[in-house]
Amino acid sequence: MRRIFLFSLLMLGMGAYSQTIVNGNVADENGQPVPGANVVIVGKAIGTTSDFDGNFVLETSEVPPFQLRITSIGYSEATAEVTTNNQTISVILGEAQTFLDEVVISASRTPERIFESPVTVERLGLEAIKNTTAADFYGGLENLKGVDINTNSLTFKSINTRGFATFANTRFMQLVDGMDNSTPALNFPIGNLVGLIEPDVQSVELLPGASSALYGANAFNGILFMRSKSPFDYQGISVSVKQGITSQEAAGDNSYTDFGIRAAYKFSDKFAAKVNFGYLKGTDWAATSEVDKFDPTRTRADLDYDGINVYGDEVSANIKSVAVTLEGLGILPDGANALVPAVDVSRTGYNERDLTNYNAESIKADWGLFYRPIDGNSLELSYVGKVGTGSTIYQGTNRYNINGFFQEQHKLEIRNDNFFLRGYLVADKAGDSYDMVFTGININRRWKDDQTWFGEYTGTYVQATLGGATDAQAHAAAREQAESGRFLPGSPEFQNAFDNVIKNPDLNSGSQFKDASKYYHSDANYNFSHLIDFADIQVGGSFRQYSLNSSGTIYTDFDAPINYSEFGIYTQIQKNLEFNESMNLKLTGSIRYDKSEFFDGFFSPRLSAGLTINREHNVRASVQTGFRNPTTQDLFIGLDAGRAILIGSAPDNLGRYSRDFDVSGSGQDLGQPSTITQTGAVAYNNSYSSSSVLTFAETGNPADLRIANPELVKPEQVTSFEIGYRGKLENLVIDFSTYYNRYKDFISQETVIAPYYGTVGDGSLSVAAIANGDRQIWGAYTNSDVDISSYGASLGLSLKILGNYDLGGSYTFTRQDFDQEANPDFMSNFNTPEHKFKASFGNTDLFENFGFNIAYRFSDDYFWEATFGNGVVPEFHVLDAQFNYRVPSIKSTFKVGGNNILGKEYFTAFGTGFIGSIYYVSWSINTL
Repeated sequence: MRRIFLFSLLMLGMGAYSQTIVNGNVADENGQPVPGANVVIVGKAIGTTSDFDGNFVLETSEVPPFQLRITSIGYSEATAEVTTNNQTISVILGEAQTFLDEVVISASRTPERIFESPVTVERLGLEAIKNTTAADFYGGLENLKGVDINTNSLTFKSINTRGFATFANTRFMQLVDGMDNSTPALNFPIGNLVGLIEPDVQSVELLPGASSALYGANAFNGILFMRSKSPFDYQGISVSVKQGITSQEAAGDNSYTDFGIRAAYKFSDKFAAKVNFGYLKGTDWAATSEVDKFDPTRTRADLDYDGINVYGDEVSANIKSVAVTLEGLGILPDGANALVPAVDVSRTGYNERDLTNYNAESIKADWGLFYRPIDGNSLELSYVGKVGTGSTIYQGTNRYNINGFFQEQHKLEIRNDNFFLRGYLVADKAGDSYDMVFTGININRRWKDDQTWFGEYTGTYVQATLGGATDAQAHAAAREQAESGRFLPGSPEFQNAFDNVIKNPDLNSGSQFKDASKYYHSDANYNFSHLIDFADIQVGGSFRQYSLNSSGTIYTDFDAPINYSEFGIYTQIQKNLEFNESMNLKLTGSIRYDKSEFFDGFFSPRLSAGLTINREHNVRASVQTGFRNPTTQDLFIGLDAGRAILIGSAPDNLGRYSRDFDVSGSGQDLGQPSTITQTGAVAYNNSYSSSSVLTFAETGNPADLRIANPELVKPEQVTSFEIGYRGKLENLVIDFSTYYNRYKDFISQETVIAPYYGTVGDGSLSVAAIANGDRQIWGAYTNSDVDISSYGASLGLSLKILGNYDLGGSYTFTRQDFDQEANPDFMSNFNTPEHKFKASFGNTDLFENFGFNIAYRFSDDYFWEATFGNGVVPEFHVLDAQFNYRVPSIKSTFKVGGNNILGKEYFTAFGTGFIGSIYYVSWSINTL
């Protein structure tokens, strides 16, 4: 720390002398100040920004005369001549035509107008962030055209486009200042946990669809770019404070606080630094559904009940098989099993609200040092560090309380206008996180193990039946006896068991989620446009090294961390063909090669063309391919999730996972040992399909059993075709796109069932194992051998009406083409509504310093499919609103807003809590 301090002092003193000072003011055509305008010396990487009142001070070692370029989103560019020291200038910016003039970087890795982007791109800039109706900028993405946001919890929202996603959304990439924001343990971002605080957001860009040609394997379904503000351009202290309540029927009204502060200072033209801190606290959306996960007609009175948000009742047994075993041990008299029906009975579970406090919290900080060693040159060296911790709810195979989860990132980068070279580390620690399903299961086992519970249940049922009880009476008496000694929520016994279970990582007796994984990433890009005249040519590449370290609680890293790597290289050429002053054709070609150490390399090409006419009409077309390497979980998971064991299919993973299984008395009568040890390999080389086992249970016909034996997972591929139009017709702006995606080797899970003994297809021993209940359900990661495709279209309209009012709307249609009936064991996880509609209406200057915005969202009903459970998500209508008032004298903006102000609770995924309302008041100071 002392060395860092001394280094910082040294850097603070470098280049402190400036000989030229320029004072100025930037205003619009109505005389209103334009805050956040960029003021840059033409041809130099030297500049500043205007403050809340539109004023700026530029200190530089440059000697007049020189020219300033002044730009701001939503305004046309202006220039000003500086001829003397201590000159004062006034700049008037005219309003730009439309948002289509905004500049994006993500589409081609080079600055270009949205209007001329070769592919669809959505953007959320400073003005849009200030006027969003959402409680924070990240939630504001929900109003963008074609974007789906699935709410896992109050602090964990999962972004996706064009279908095929769960909360573990490994098909969508999220970058913050060039760093991948996905957690090493889970392979996907936990919302904005280690993202940006609102005062530091410069812009957000989103590319829907395949982007692998430039961004690699994980940019398969889309990519989100968040850019922070440079301390060279945005200086001073900025603060944002939100205070309000969340309101939900299940959880009541609870306090909601969101605070962010940014401090940045440019010590000279060469050195600048910044630091940010954010804090959010609230109460999560409580998940309280007691509907049966597999049969909505069941209630808690049913024998084999398994509630959606009730945990511990996943453990069930066929009491007929239990009776046979007890009879064989001499505990029940001979022939007693004949009195017992062949029905499944589940243990009594605990409600989720008894297993979590629904605390939602996020604490994050980041800092950066930025050095520009050469006067007048854009070369910049920087170090950025980020840390974040918090508590949230994550729904994957089970429901998880993510408590004290910690993630850190550290980046070193050197860049200028033509190249960048960066390397960064991402590491996480699970903290006190735990699996709520296994918490319920193992609290049950703390007071009575499964064997004893089912033994007491079955024995009591037999005794009650022999005593003349009806079937219902016998079951009631059996459960009452088996439940004797149960730990009741709120009791000291329950609390003691809970505390012990969540600190134990062995899922046979505990539920702790342990992890300390990390990955190292480097990437580089060089643009030759300053050296080559006939076209813009770029080359680049990336390398990543994974180190998985879950101590065997998630992955099969029982003995040591699992390490593996992947790399990619790419190039792009872009050519502008100007036919005349009113017509321009931009052609872009890209290709990337990626290679994982486990799989063959793969090429991802992209070709696009954009025709611009009169700067008001642009027609674009593209064809691109994408591919996705299997994730760390696809390859190395080894997790008993209760209803199934999840097993990754890396070749050396299958043998590392092994389990001992108890064989039934009927199986022992066939000459099998009482215990059989199997590895994860059985899921792939000795298994039946789950659907055929269900059919066999109904018919008893062995011919109904179908061999599964899924293939080991390999990379999946997509070919995407897209056509779009952007244009302006007087006051109306139109943005339309349509696409068709064709997938090959689509990665998903397949549920299979492996017998404890026998070989699948033998027609005898393996069939007997299935019939005797001597079998295990596995979740195997594999590829679909059937055709899967999707297609859709989006239309966005933006219109100025009644003078200065903004009216906008979008419609998105999305559909998959997949024959589920012919492939009942394969989950595509499409998980998106067929129809979505969004609209907004507002005015940033209804009268002096006062503005408002209203946003509406509609979602069609759709079927949610994931490993936790499947079910219909009903259609929903959501209305958000905000009113803001600016006070320039104290550089402040006050906002009053509400999300879901109609109060109609809804959910976006099966199994989550219902989303209620948020009402808030915010105060932003010096946030440009």
